[in-house]
Amino acid sequence: MQPGQSGWGDFTYLIGHFGLKYLSSYGVALQIGVISFIGGFALAIVLTVLRISPIAPLRSAVSFYVEIFRNVPVLCLLIFIVFALPEVGIVIDYKPSVIVTLILVSSSFGCDNLRTGINTIDPGQIEAARSVGLSFFDIVRSIVLPQALRSVVQPMVTLFISVIISSSVGALVPLAHVELTGLVNQINTKEALGIPTFIVAAAFYVVTGLVIAAIGRLVEKKAVLWR
Repeated sequence: MQPGQSGWGDFTYLIGHFGLKYLSSYGVALQIGVISFIGGFALAIVLTVLRISPIAPLRSAVSFYVEIFRNVPVLCLLIFIVFALPEVGIVIDYKPSVIVTLILVSSSFGCDNLRTGINTIDPGQIEAARSVGLSFFDIVRSIVLPQALRSVVQPMVTLFISVIISSSVGALVPLAHVELTGLVNQINTKEALGIPTFIVAAAFYVVTGLVIAAIGRLVEKKAVLWR
């Protein structure tokens, strides 16, 4: 069946001719998203600890970092890293550039989520820990972070889904291994199939979001039991 004969015919043609490429490109998008989220989550924890530290300059620096990267559009930041940094001698391959971009943005949102979780902790627990002589890092490790993490499961799940979707900025410049949105651009350049190519790609993102959300609900239920 040739493309364009019917709406369903276009979908059949897409799956038959590009099904494996869709799966491969989805794998690239998922890889970028997962690595970026893990990196952003780890950095967010470090930033959160610094943000509540007793050292005022560190708190100010982290607050400045969060405000900057939380309010810069992902695409603008990626363009800056890819096209502006080489002007000062800093050259990063494109795929790592996408990952670095998503780590910077997701860590700022993750840090804000964790701060919200910390605000739910009873101050009396902190005072009691101080009264028995626990150090700042002992309090953070044993009281603050465990409770904050349990309180922000859903916001972090939402952030994870957002990072997976934002991996589509990889389409800005063709990758050696094309991610999902880049594949859509390639197909439409060659075949001009239009909307059906985007619908198939969107289906991958939607299913991924639903799966992550379902896992997040299970984790949240476990977290409630651990409180």
